[in-house]
Amino acid sequence: MSTKHFFPSTEGVVVLGLENLVARNNHLALDAPSKVVYNRSHDRSKVTVISGGGSGHEPAWSGFVGDGMLAAAVNGEVFASPSTKQIMAAIKHVPSDAGIILCITNYTGDNLHFGLAREKAAGMGYKIDILRMTDDVALGRKQTENTGRRGLAANMFVLKLCGALADRGRPFEKCMEIGLSVNANAVTVGSSLDHCHIPGREHHRSVPQEAYVLGMGIHNEPGLHEITPVPSADKLVADMLKYCLDPSDKDRGFVEFKPDDVICLLINNFGGVSNFELEAISTVVRRVLERDWKIKPVRILAQCFETSLNGPGWSLSLLNMSGIERETSTTVHTLLHLLDYETTAPAWPKNGYKEPKYPTKDAERDLEASVETNVDSGPKVDATVLESSLRAACDAAIQAEPDITKWDVVMGDGDCGEAVVGMCQGVLKKLDSKLCNDGLILHVLDEVEAAVEEIGGTLGAIISIILASFTTNLRLAQQKDAKFKFDIKSAGHAAGQALRNLMGYTSAKEGSRTVMDCLIPFCETLEASGDMSKAVEAAEKGAQSTAGMKAKFGRASYVGEDSIDEKGSTPDPGAMAAAIFLKGLQNGLK
Repeated sequence: MSTKHFFPSTEGVVVLGLENLVARNNHLALDAPSKVVYNRSHDRSKVTVISGGGSGHEPAWSGFVGDGMLAAAVNGEVFASPSTKQIMAAIKHVPSDAGIILCITNYTGDNLHFGLAREKAAGMGYKIDILRMTDDVALGRKQTENTGRRGLAANMFVLKLCGALADRGRPFEKCMEIGLSVNANAVTVGSSLDHCHIPGREHHRSVPQEAYVLGMGIHNEPGLHEITPVPSADKLVADMLKYCLDPSDKDRGFVEFKPDDVICLLINNFGGVSNFELEAISTVVRRVLERDWKIKPVRILAQCFETSLNGPGWSLSLLNMSGIERETSTTVHTLLHLLDYETTAPAWPKNGYKEPKYPTKDAERDLEASVETNVDSGPKVDATVLESSLRAACDAAIQAEPDITKWDVVMGDGDCGEAVVGMCQGVLKKLDSKLCNDGLILHVLDEVEAAVEEIGGTLGAIISIILASFTTNLRLAQQKDAKFKFDIKSAGHAAGQALRNLMGYTSAKEGSRTVMDCLIPFCETLEASGDMSKAVEAAEKGAQSTAGMKAKFGRASYVGEDSIDEKGSTPDPGAMAAAIFLKGLQNGLK
């Protein structure tokens, strides 16, 4: 675990964090002394849903305050329940004539302080009740018979559905009914590679490097099992899902899952897992669910919901929507609508489950016809000359690979020769497939550009842009002139415009020691003179002028003056590769 923090202790940090949350969300307000975040636009004629608990679980709880979710959230110190006084402050900020629901995770401090607040508020005449959120399945019935199950990330389903019902003006009793049923049909199990660390506190025991913890909680609890070695992601997920879904496990079979039940999936990041890994883990969960349990979730939520500071762990939660429907007679369609219901809570994810509008079949056919027209139309040239010139250019560049690589090793990372060979081999492969047989120059240029683009890298991108722009300008010229033909004059005009377009994407100019030292004189000369020989000669001179030149762009720009060849004999490899290709193209045209 990481024990380094930007704040040496947690003192004052809770309020600092809440201040910024409120500063970037105009609908929120902060009662700093009470550490209460509340919705300024809350309507007291609607049910009030309040939640809260210890800090260190951000974005829970205050990140879920807003229309369609919580009316207020109460924040204790790190991993400590808020006081009764704080909870009463929250109730006063968001009073309700319809009723107040206190949604709490099932921990001792929360039960006691929210319980006392409930008693006090009831004595003040409020219609109020507690909804305990208890979804953990790692600790079975025997281990939790006295305390009940822990509340973990599936409580997000409770907050979202209760909040949506309240925002729609549904009565207190219905909100409670759905909330209790959501809780009863939700399961969660977590795992972690290590414990989290709290700023300013003693170093917590670390989990061994080769082990992970199954059944990890969100307050540095030891978990159910410490397992060595860490299995593959597939095996780990399969083990976790058994705790949630195995009907033969009588100690943990808290929720019944029937074939064809509608299921939602929530993946919660404990705070220390990268987004890179979390998304990949979520895919593994989906695949194992379908493979082992024939479950395909209709909704997938994956992000930080209820963290454990910097804990390097995660949890998975499953919600059986069909089970809720059976218990409450509220249809799955309605329940999904509540889950998707719009909210201004800043931390609730925006998932794209709205039904998209797809193109009509007619539009698809029009697009296909347009593509076919572009391929089959356009000026034709001599197919034999076209193919021979392209082959000659590619062969010349491939044969020059040792020199290109040598030049690049001096000033770059040595991969330019390999990239040039890859581009040329891609073009030759297309030529082998009889690309030039019809002599359709625009189609050939499109395919050559595609082959170059496949290689990637800066050189590939520059060549691809100028080729694509060159082809586009030829097409535009053809559209304007019914008698258009492809010749050296039209090619020169297109090359000049392509160069100007390319220069809009890069600041490199002549003298920068890049491929532009070759392309700029080539295109400008071809446009001005309409003479291929003169243009190639200009390109060669431009490329050779880069020898000994200090680079201003790319990796070579980081090389010090002392590293430049004393004789000034090392040219830019990209510029030389382009010049060699163009010379080969000219020779093929002859």
